[in-house]
Amino acid sequence: MTDIPPVGGQPAAPTPQQPVDLPAVPVDAPEGPPARLWDRMRDDPQYAPEHLALEAVRRLGPEAVQWAGRARAEQPGVSADALADQAARKFVNLARLSGAVSGAAGLPGAVIDVGVLAWTQARMVLHIAAAYDVDPLHHDRATDLLVLQRVHKVAESARLALGVAAGRERADALFGLGGQRPLGRVMLQLGIRLAQMAGVRAAKRMIAKVVPGAAIVLGTWANSSATKDLAQRSRALYRSRGNAVPEPRQP
Repeated sequence: MTDIPPVGGQPAAPTPQQPVDLPAVPVDAPEGPPARLWDRMRDDPQYAPEHLALEAVRRLGPEAVQWAGRARAEQPGVSADALADQAARKFVNLARLSGAVSGAAGLPGAVIDVGVLAWTQARMVLHIAAAYDVDPLHHDRATDLLVLQRVHKVAESARLALGVAAGRERADALFGLGGQRPLGRVMLQLGIRLAQMAGVRAAKRMIAKVVPGAAIVLGTWANSSATKDLAQRSRALYRSRGNAVPEPRQP
């Protein structure tokens, strides 16, 4: 194929090209707590909910932003309430599924279950926030998670605990302050703290793991019930903030 010679000695002008809008690449959010977060929570089980909330905003906030943008583009004119309902249904179903298919047994299985459930619930809360145009990447969402999930009664105590957890993260990164306590005791404390965050009593989760056949029925019911309650609280909170002036992000 020969090139078209230039006209009048000047190079030919390039043919104008229409811009192409490429879809944003979806954020690859993990289905459960990432390995580093499990390590951090195991080393510091007292502040496991705070570590999970901080990591959830970092890892799951971008996914929530992209989801809300895509949903509005695909459903022009959709209301914030409708988007929040879509998010709630999706993650209640995921919570129900996680309670039905868990394969691990005993205390480790119970800890994994409630950890995955707490992570799924945090993901739902951030999606509901995004549905109401409340920034899911803002550091205050970690505070919201701890209050909504009833780890703390008020925002002030949640912020204080988050500050302590963040400080422990930095100290552990610098000095490697991983705990040397017996693993069984650590796992029990971690399971109780995560169960509190997920809204499921630790005793129910333990029974679901020990009694044959109970895991599917009790796990499914407990997970979906706790997640539905959390969705209702989240919608009420973020619906009231939806028309507020956007919060400045932490530098």
